[in-house]
Amino acid sequence: MPRPSLVNGPVWKALIYLSAPMTLGIFAVLSVGIADAYFLGQVSEEALAAVGFIYPVTTALTSLSIGLSAGANAAISQAIGRDDGEARIARMSLHGLGLGLALSASVALVFYLVHPWLFGLMGARDAVLTEIKAYVPYWTLSFPLLVGLMVTNALFRAHGSAALASLFMILGAVINLGLNPLLIFGYGTIPALGTEGAALATLIGRGIAVIAAVGFAVRAGYLKRCGALSKDLAHSIKRVTEVGAPAAFSNAVNPAGMALVTAAVSRLGDAAIAGFGAATRVQSIALVVLFALSSGIGPLVGQNWGAGEKDRARVAVLQSWLFCAIYGLALGAVLFIFADPIAKTIATQSDAAAYTAQYFRVVGWSIFGYGIVVTANAAMNARSKALHSMSVSIGRTFAIYLPCAWIGVIMFGFTGILGAAVLANVLGAVLAIIACRQTGLTPRIRRAPGLVWS
Repeated sequence: MPRPSLVNGPVWKALIYLSAPMTLGIFAVLSVGIADAYFLGQVSEEALAAVGFIYPVTTALTSLSIGLSAGANAAISQAIGRDDGEARIARMSLHGLGLGLALSASVALVFYLVHPWLFGLMGARDAVLTEIKAYVPYWTLSFPLLVGLMVTNALFRAHGSAALASLFMILGAVINLGLNPLLIFGYGTIPALGTEGAALATLIGRGIAVIAAVGFAVRAGYLKRCGALSKDLAHSIKRVTEVGAPAAFSNAVNPAGMALVTAAVSRLGDAAIAGFGAATRVQSIALVVLFALSSGIGPLVGQNWGAGEKDRARVAVLQSWLFCAIYGLALGAVLFIFADPIAKTIATQSDAAAYTAQYFRVVGWSIFGYGIVVTANAAMNARSKALHSMSVSIGRTFAIYLPCAWIGVIMFGFTGILGAAVLANVLGAVLAIIACRQTGLTPRIRRAPGLVWS
């Protein structure tokens, strides 16, 4: 079983090695959301508004899979760093995958049963709610497949094989993107399914990707039976869930808060919802590099912490923050300059596009702060300090973003929503830095000055 070492050599090279391939994979996955918004925006404003409601909720649920994969990554990468043995690592991988599939099936069923009430509570009405009900069934079926793919990819990354994880993410996204226009608009004997077609394309793409990923993991020896499956089961579940449970909650906090912020935006009408939803999708694409960085820092911190190379883990955190600051400010400048053409491309209705452009010009400058939050949380999860990362997410979303958004929309309209987003990003970064200091993840530069750029 190949195990590229992450405990030797320059830290920055290891970060690039882990993060660069994931940039393509995450970009491919997030581009599906952009494609949904683009194609459904051509169907009707109601279809685009429906995606605006759906996106934060499904992202919250998707974050559960990210949390489980964080738990699997932390447990397996630390086990590799400690050299726990191939058999035990393989069993832990199988246990993590089984746990993810079981939990995701339960969550999917509950979501399907409550979704009409949930979206109605968020403010979806009439034709918009009808579009949502067409999307949810196929998406619900695809959710366990997504979780299986995420946990399998976490296994690849824990072993240092980020390129494999990226490959299967790209495979699922390419199939989804190819089927999107065909199923949404129809062709020949294929009927135009509209919003329902977008969800069906997602189901097919995820299904093929997870079958390919699991098949490769079994063939390559990442997933294999080593003795009785029940052996070490309690230990594996404990190790995965002690990080995975709070990490899942932590990752779900931001999109759940976004769902409640979306409810605040709905006070301004369907055009505001459509514009806000389009802006958050483009923002997700812009954040791809930072998401990739957060996915790379997890196994790097995990392996080094498990191996006792704690200074290397701390340096990785500092270097990731410096990159977030440089990239984030450059990104803010690009979004400010090109706000109008980008907005008109993704939101074809002029009223919605105006809201989208306004979001770019204001919130774009604070994206660096959100990058610091996600990388810090990934590092703390890999350090098995998921309760600290959960506290950062809760503080950013429910103590800052959500109350400020509701107060802001009442007092200042859409501008108040934007101000709340900026405050959440900047103050969230401050909370993340404090939490990393408390968990021992900030570099001791005076004790090891030469290590910072090694």
